[in-house]
Parts: sequence; structure tokens; C-alpha cells
Amino acid sequence: MAPRDVTPLPDLASIGAEAGPVRTRRPVYVDLLPPCNAGCPAGENIQAWLAHVEAGRYEQAWRELVVDNPLPAVHGRVCYHPCESSCNRAQLDSAVSIHAVERFLGDLAIERGWPLPAPAVRTGKRVLVVGAGPSGLSAAYHLARRGHEVEIHDSGDQPGGMMRYGIPAYRLPRDVLDAEIDRILALGVRVVAHHRVEDLVAERDGGHFDAVFVAVGAHLSKRVDIPARDAGRIVDAVSFLRSVASGEHPTIGRRVAVYGGGNAAMDAARTARRLGADDTIVVYRRTRAQMPAHEEEAEDAEREGVRMNWLRTITAFDGPELTVETMELDETGFPRPTGKFEQLAADTVILALGQDADTGFLEAVPGVQLAADGTVAVSSSMMTGCPGVFAGGDMVPAERTVTVGVGHGKKAARHIDAWLRGATSTVPPKHPVVDFDALHLWYFGDAARRQQPESAPDERVASFTEVLGGLSVDEAGFEAARCLSCGNCFECDGCLGACPEDAVVKLGAGLRYRFDYDRCTGCAVCYEQCPVHAIEMVPEES
Repeated sequence: MAPRDVTPLPDLASIGAEAGPVRTRRPVYVDLLPPCNAGCPAGENIQAWLAHVEAGRYEQAWRELVVDNPLPAVHGRVCYHPCESSCNRAQLDSAVSIHAVERFLGDLAIERGWPLPAPAVRTGKRVLVVGAGPSGLSAAYHLARRGHEVEIHDSGDQPGGMMRYGIPAYRLPRDVLDAEIDRILALGVRVVAHHRVEDLVAERDGGHFDAVFVAVGAHLSKRVDIPARDAGRIVDAVSFLRSVASGEHPTIGRRVAVYGGGNAAMDAARTARRLGADDTIVVYRRTRAQMPAHEEEAEDAEREGVRMNWLRTITAFDGPELTVETMELDETGFPRPTGKFEQLAADTVILALGQDADTGFLEAVPGVQLAADGTVAVSSSMMTGCPGVFAGGDMVPAERTVTVGVGHGKKAARHIDAWLRGATSTVPPKHPVVDFDALHLWYFGDAARRQQPESAPDERVASFTEVLGGLSVDEAGFEAARCLSCGNCFECDGCLGACPEDAVVKLGAGLRYRFDYDRCTGCAVCYEQCPVHAIEMVPEES
């Protein structure tokens, strides 16, 4: 009989260690684009500055914010925050109050006098900016930070454009606006006020400017022919709001009708109430659901006693009587007249039917193409058909908001800087946006959104004092902590604690983690535990 083989069996653990774990997928850390960042027209890195606020690093948060937007205290008040409409947290409980935290940072910077850093270099290039509204100021700011010499020519008494002359003080106090504009001017930006540009080519050549950015806004009110005994009792919303913003107190009577359904109509109606109108009514030819005004603007107007008269159009004004015709929607949702008329009481009619851009001075500029409404055609680089002449804000086809204008100014400044250097500006492709369904929200519990304090409706209409207050330090920190950090690791240690193989290596505060692939089996527990989808499982390399 042959002797029995007593050679010891090999250690299975050592075999596994030598061969390595068998897996078909491996985890990798990723950075995805949060929907708030993707939804911001100014291109702010919202998630980053919210993280700084949560950690109590307020100045660092503000400096992160103003990399993209020089007017955070303004935006925290007047932006309609599409970032919040995109916020994934809205599907959990309620969106993070991003605008309120932005206002907190903007106000804190004003209070503490945080300055912007001076440009590191001076290029010697000169850029003319026409218009001192949000887009022009944004372009001037970003160009100045790149070292260019910037001069703004504006027809107004003071810079600010529609922020100063179109947005009432109860929404945007002028001391706040002035403080943020002064910070831009401190970079060396020069403003020439009371200066209407009539000949852009002569202006450019006479001032030896190397490039031009035009952002004159849309200040020409659209008119409609309303038969009236006293046409002087019909005013346009832009002129009305500008006169009030300039300190005037126009006589409007006790009963005011505002014709239109946009944000300017709501501002005009609310302003009329503050000037003493007992009865203010908005007349709009479509339904509430179809009105272009933001819902919160209409709600605020109604809280302040403004009445809404939907599906009506004004046909005649014989003060103090106003004749309106009832409208109805056809099968396509378009309003059509019914032949039924009503009489309303009104001492003044304010027209808020939209604005056109005042761009006639560009007609003689070679290559510039103008549409019937005065808007200017621009390329993807914001340049018009005339080399070196760029345009943005309300005078180009786009949504007309302060934030869109600021985003245009930032984008144009980047392309102007490249054009001055004889280069082409490129930006890396964006990461994919992470949506709510991609998150694993075991980590986050319910946390009620902090509300800004606001004055009572009867107190509001007595003056132009600001309606909304700001968040406290604790409230701002709490609100920032509600951010889900969608798509980006915030070091919750979920992957570290979940990994059964100890394959996750913590690298230290702020440095995140790495995977030890010699230990990793590809079980995907880390992926399933990551609450913010900062881990992807990818096919194993062959």
C-alpha cells in the first residue's frame, strides 16, 4: 500500500490574498453637478459656499460666492431663485432657502467691510461698458478682476439701472445696492454718469477702447392705444417706478388700475398702495395661471390689498370710469373678447405691458443685427456681428431678470478677456446633474425650513421700508446645514463604516477617502450607503 500523502493543504486565505478579490465592478469616488448649481443663471458654486456657511467660515463662503457674483446682498433679495426650484431637498421636505443664506452673507460682508482683492496684474487693455445695470456692473467687475481698465458710460444719475430705478425700495433698500456697487468701483472701475451713448463707434475710438460690452437694458415701455378723455392720467410703469425711485411723489388719486400681469405690474400696484391709493386693481387679459409675474410677487400684492381682475382688457378710460371687456380662453388657451363690458373706478391707469430695448444707437454699427423689439443678436460668446463689440442683459434674447443679466456679464467678461488676448475661451464640460432619485437619503431627517421675518401687510403699505428681514447667524447656519450635498462627498463616513472588508481609507479632514482595491470585493455596500451619490460602481478593467 502506498504511503498516504500528508502534504498540508494550502491556506485558503493566503490564496485569496495572493489572487486578490474577484469582482466585476469596482467603486470610484465621483463629483456630480448639484441641481442648484446647474440652475443658477449666475453660475454660482452654491453647494460650496453653503458648506462654508455650515462650518461657520462666513468670509470664506462670501469669497467663494463673489468669484461668480459681485452682488450677493442684492441677489439675496431680488433673485427669483431658480436654484431653489431645482433643489432636490424640495422632494424631501422643502427646498433649502438659498437666497436667504446668500442675503445673510451679502449683508454680513457689508457690515464687516470685507474688501475685494485688487487685481494681481494690469493688462493695459481698456474696455468700455455701456449701461450700469446688473449686466454692465457684472461685466465691469469680472473684467477689472482680470486686470483690465474698465469705464462705464450710463445715462442715469447713479449706477444700478433697473435695480435702482425699477425695483422698489421695499424690496431692495438703496443703501444695500450702493454698498455693493461701491465695492465694484473700488476695484478701479470708473463710471461716467449722465452720459447717453449716441454713436458707439465714435465713443469706442475716441476713448481708445480695445473692446466694448453693451448692456443698456430694456427701458422703453410698450404702449397700447386706449381712448381716454385725459391721456395725462395714463402713465407707463417704467416711468412711474423711476419717478418714485428718484424721490418724487406722483399724484395718482385714490383709485389706481394697473394694466398688465408681469412683475413690473405687481411692483407698480404695490407702489401705488404705498403712495396712498385706497383701491388698486390689476387688470390682466389672461388667467392667473398664465400671468408672467412670479407667484410670490402676486401673492405679496394681494396680501397688501391689491385686487386682481383676470380675463379683462381695458377698452376705454374716461376717468374716473374705466371700461373693461371680459375675455374668455379659446381651445388653444388664447384669450378672445366676449363683447361683454364692465365699468370700474380708476383715477389713474398704469401701463405695465412689457418693455423694449432702447438700442437704436446700434443701428449704424457695422455687423450688428437688431430685431423688431430692439434686441441684439449675439453669438455663443456674447459677441455681436461687430468684432470686439459684445452685448448682454435685457437687450439680448433671454429671460429678463437681474440674475440672468449678471450671468451674461460674467460670461461676456470671460470671452472679452480671451478676445483681448487673441485666444478662445473654453470651459470644461460639466459633470452630470444628480437628481433626487439618485440619492440614498437615510442620513438626512426632516428639518423645517427657516423663514425670514416679514412685516405685517398693514405696516408695509404705510412706507417703503423693506418688507422681508434677514436670517440670524444660527438660522443661516441651520439652513446651510439642510443642504444635501447632492453628488459630492461631505465625509459622513457612511462608506467607511459600511465596508465589510475595511477597503475604505479615510485620508483626513477635507481630504475625503480612497479605496484599497487589494481588499475591495466590489460588493457595492459603500455605493448603497453613500447618501449623496458620490460613489459610482464602474465595470472592472480587464
